[in-house]
Amino acid sequence: MNPIIITPAQQTETNSFEWGELTWFASHALGNQAELTVGRCRLKAGHENPRHSHPNCSEVLVLAQGTIEHTAADGKTVIMHPGDVASIPANVVHHARNVGVEEAIIWISFSSAKRETVMQQAD
Repeated sequence: MNPIIITPAQQTETNSFEWGELTWFASHALGNQAELTVGRCRLKAGHENPRHSHPNCSEVLVLAQGTIEHTAADGKTVIMHPGDVASIPANVVHHARNVGVEEAIIWISFSSAKRETVMQQAD
């Protein structure tokens, strides 16, 4: 039987951006997961993350706090509220924009421990 791996908070990885931050809790890179990636996105009010896709995995977003507009490759947008879930297949271009007045917190998971991200050029 494989052991349970406990990762202390100070060993997680946080990447800061002008629009907010991504914190990674479980992934191959962290050495605590072989099958999936789990993280949290903090999206500042009035900001958006860049359009991107994930060629090697699907993604699930769960909005924990705030109000976001999520945009998919087909140009459709939807307003998401706490508890709403977005399931995004591999290779689908998407991004989120915080349309609320508070920071949005989004829990994210990927179907690969070695998730890949491809950034899209601005229109």
